[in-house]
Amino acid sequence: MERPGGVTVGRVGVLGLLGAAGVAGLLFAPVFGLLPLLLPVFVVLVTAFVAVEVCFRWPWLVPVRPLLVLLSGLLGLIPPTGASPALLWRGATEGWLLTLQSTWPARPEPELLLFVPLAVLLAVVLGTEILLRSRVPGAALVPVLLVAGLSQLYEPVSGLAAVGAGVAFAVPAGLVLVRHRGRATLSTGRRAAVLLVAAAVGAVALGGFPVAREPVRLKGDAVALRQNRVGNPLTEVAQRLADGDREVFRYRADGRVDRWSLVVLAGFDGVNWTADPDLRRLGARRDGTGTRTAEVTVQGLTGPWLPSQSTPLVVDGLAPLVDESAGTLLLDGSTTDRRYTLTWSEPGVDGEALGAGTVDPGADGGLGGVGAVPPEIGQLAQEAVRGLRPTFQSALQLERFLATNYRVASGEDLPTGHGWPQLRRFLTDTKRGTSEQFAAAYVVLARMNGIPARLVVGYRGGERASDGSYVVRNKDVLAWPEVAVTGVGWVPLDPTPSAAAGAAAEPGATTGLAKAAGQARAQLPTEDELRPPEQPRKPADVPATAFDAGHAALVVGAVVLALGLCWLVGVPLAKAVRARRRRRRAGADGVVAAWAEVCDRLRAHGVPFRVGMTPRDLASAAGEATAGPITRLGRVLDMVLWSGVPVGDGSVRKAWEEERLVREVLAARPRGARLRAALDPRPLFGQSVQRAPRTGTGSLV
Repeated sequence: MERPGGVTVGRVGVLGLLGAAGVAGLLFAPVFGLLPLLLPVFVVLVTAFVAVEVCFRWPWLVPVRPLLVLLSGLLGLIPPTGASPALLWRGATEGWLLTLQSTWPARPEPELLLFVPLAVLLAVVLGTEILLRSRVPGAALVPVLLVAGLSQLYEPVSGLAAVGAGVAFAVPAGLVLVRHRGRATLSTGRRAAVLLVAAAVGAVALGGFPVAREPVRLKGDAVALRQNRVGNPLTEVAQRLADGDREVFRYRADGRVDRWSLVVLAGFDGVNWTADPDLRRLGARRDGTGTRTAEVTVQGLTGPWLPSQSTPLVVDGLAPLVDESAGTLLLDGSTTDRRYTLTWSEPGVDGEALGAGTVDPGADGGLGGVGAVPPEIGQLAQEAVRGLRPTFQSALQLERFLATNYRVASGEDLPTGHGWPQLRRFLTDTKRGTSEQFAAAYVVLARMNGIPARLVVGYRGGERASDGSYVVRNKDVLAWPEVAVTGVGWVPLDPTPSAAAGAAAEPGATTGLAKAAGQARAQLPTEDELRPPEQPRKPADVPATAFDAGHAALVVGAVVLALGLCWLVGVPLAKAVRARRRRRRAGADGVVAAWAEVCDRLRAHGVPFRVGMTPRDLASAAGEATAGPITRLGRVLDMVLWSGVPVGDGSVRKAWEEERLVREVLAARPRGARLRAALDPRPLFGQSVQRAPRTGTGSLV
């Protein structure tokens, strides 16, 4: 059964519901980007509004209204074809999971994106029926709030974005609370207060209050894409060096690339190095600084790893999986004779600042296991860093220690292996190895000294060919360590003695983090000048207090800003809604409503109105400009209230005509006075016309 309330009030509520649902759908912008969401969400809202309007026009369609809204929304989203049902089913049942298994922003493909407008459509269907049939219209917001809550489980908004989202959601949601004039309801003033409070609460809630709580995210709990067990390129280093002239891949770029990575190995149990990639589908292109692009042709790799960089932004030509934390690319299948274009970010870092940087012990996998360390290695690890505490300077010292005291193996008898038996022999006996032993030894020694490090296998940048491309061969295979630096990320190092010669192969080729590391390496003091730094003072409680106070101030500021925005929007909106409802009253109620509107407008402009004031008294207090319309309106009011004559539409029209004349006089006042009157909330909180509070003195003349 349709809830009493009238078509007009129903339209206002439906518009508010659609607006709130649209905001809820657009809260998925951090996942897909704003532009890809605008069109499908807008289509759902427009088709739903048209379907509801049709039912308002022809009430006999009301019983099938949910079906009309649902079908119109579905047809608006996907044209009817043979493949449409399967696409809808996949988008509704798997889109949410496929999105979690992708990097963000996700590609705006239908099978991924479709679940968002479908969720908005379902919320609109349920919310519309609750709004127009239930005696609790506010319950219509529950489905919309569920959509908004789902968006926050994907990526919570915070800061000023949360404040704006809260206000944008609360303002249309407040329209849903408008009830029919024939029911016992809150006063208009109290309703305006509810709107303001609801907007503030919504802003704070979307902002993640309290600030100390870590928001819940579905992405961290999503099951990563599973892959079959794959080979470890680290075990192939010696084999590839023995057949050094075989081409592996070639690329075209604006210059030589310092190195290409295949796989990042962070796990070590004393015997084997392992990778635990968090593989996801590569989403839409991300923004990045210092972008570079290369066209890669792979010939001598059997897979599944593809040559990559630490921060890939987009891959064209293939659809590989990516581990965001490592930048590794993995193709499900053979990588032989594959072509693709890779664009990546290569941010510039100041070498001097990097040299003074601190390591990041919280980096994922940086302080992983080292297995059962042989007894003689502990003392060696301490001597290698000269007693320095964990910093990037001590990481460079460890690199220099290995490059100075150990040599690269060449020829046919190349050492193999990277477990502790081979590393102990390398560090204490032969002191000869390939990059496999150098990189593995560096990582375990760094971790023993509290320096977060991981092992990467890949290739150097190769040599320039006659056709302008760069050819990478087996002899360019390289294993190297990376160290996590606070505020920078993973910085590549190379502890092999041939690192300097390799970097000098093509002057100016080294860029990005590798270039900054080279600058920091050149500024490293000699071993005799290195001294263990003074222990830093224990952090006091003041920074933490300041941190908490700063966040508390941010929350308070956000609430104040939200209330201010709601005041600027909510007060004029509440007045407009109240005036519109008054104009729809008939009979004596319509005349009284016109009188109440005049009194409220005059009070907002500073005209005193007190209990017991007659129309003549009000005309005198308001001044000459409005005295005529007020006096004539008073006569109509007296006739309606005391004559006993039935009230016709003519009296109501006359009353509102006088109200219009008063409005025109007030519209001629200075702009500042009109602005103050529009934002004055006091007329919204009067209990009745007869008991209006004093507002001060003043005249319109």
